[in-house]
Amino acid sequence: MRKLAHKLRFADYFALAFGSMVGVGWLVVMDDWLGRGGPLGAILGFAIGGIMLLPVAYVYGQWVERLPDAAGEAAYAAQVFPPFVSYFTGWMMLLAYFIVCPWEAVAVGKLAAYLFPSLNSMELYRVAGHPVFLPRLLLGLGLTFFIARINYRGVRASATFQNFSAAAVWVLFLVILGASVTHGSAVNFHPAFSAAPLVSIFLTLQIVPYFMTGFESVPKVAEEAHPDFRTRGFSRVIFLAVIGGAAFYVLVTAAVAYVAPWQTLLGKPFATAVAFERGTGAPWLVRLVMASAMLALFEVYNGNFVASSRLLFAFGRSRTIYSGFGSVHETFLTPSVAILGVTSATILGLLLGDAILVPATEVGSMAAASGWFMACLSFWIVEKALGKRLLTAAGLGVSLLLLLMKLVPAFPGHFSSAEWIALAIWLAVGLILRRG
Repeated sequence: MRKLAHKLRFADYFALAFGSMVGVGWLVVMDDWLGRGGPLGAILGFAIGGIMLLPVAYVYGQWVERLPDAAGEAAYAAQVFPPFVSYFTGWMMLLAYFIVCPWEAVAVGKLAAYLFPSLNSMELYRVAGHPVFLPRLLLGLGLTFFIARINYRGVRASATFQNFSAAAVWVLFLVILGASVTHGSAVNFHPAFSAAPLVSIFLTLQIVPYFMTGFESVPKVAEEAHPDFRTRGFSRVIFLAVIGGAAFYVLVTAAVAYVAPWQTLLGKPFATAVAFERGTGAPWLVRLVMASAMLALFEVYNGNFVASSRLLFAFGRSRTIYSGFGSVHETFLTPSVAILGVTSATILGLLLGDAILVPATEVGSMAAASGWFMACLSFWIVEKALGKRLLTAAGLGVSLLLLLMKLVPAFPGHFSSAEWIALAIWLAVGLILRRG
């Protein structure tokens, strides 16, 4: 059987993992973060969430060193659970990655329309009351075809694009951070929490799985490592990605709350840009914020596209779904059919509009936590060393808590009926596609 190309090095894996985490959430839903926790609640929520995920990151590092398989969580669960369980473990993780793709395809039009309002014209139709505009739809389609093309033609091209985007995001972000320090004031942090401190932190912790999903994308491309890449590097890159992602979210939240009174940003679209516009009065800085967000959008789209296509490829290779998805391109050595499948599904989601995707996005947070839980549970069962089992138990507890936050009605912010319906639809599609 033809194998995937072996091209990826340490920097490529870090750019993939970090880029899969840090998208445009810090621009598009910053008002939600501040509304949930207030400045300090949101900062502590992401900081604590990042620390809590380190045991989970440890488990993934251990697994990928032992079992470098594109199936990721499905392959790990298969070591101890029946095929049906391992399949749906992977199917849920596929949702966590895939749902980001159409969301980012929709978001590119939103970002562009902020700078060029004329893009909000030529309405085609409405979905749940939300208009779909032709120029924005064309932008989303263009970006989707671009991401699909670079992935189709080789993992090296995709990795180079990812490396450039991730580096540029950090450089631009440091400029933005400096502007916040120069123009902001600690007075803008008051009040530090949106509610009681513990509640504020808890409400932020609920969204950590969605915004921190991405570090576990590394195992999905572990089979494509360069021959010189040492397997111990997988653990290091996963740890660095978790720390880097959490640090980014902590710093960007602090920067926004420092530069403008956070309560005036609630309910504002693109609250981060609004904050810098009000706090500095510098139009060029707002454009810089939007440019860095656009680059972040590209990297998170590409990172999740890579992870989605590899999971779909692994399903096809194992013949648990249509085996054609397991094909490898003769020239480019990429999972070409899986890439086309993810592209087609992304276009369908883009045509449906962002209103339809909101419930599925919430389900994505739960889906990621479920995959983390199954990876930890599988490792806890197969590992015999006491020290490693204790670390794994910590990861089990964290992932289970994050999972229950979305499923148990006693927790604030639990699933709504729309989200339960979205989950049921995704599971039904998985059941229909499954073979055997």
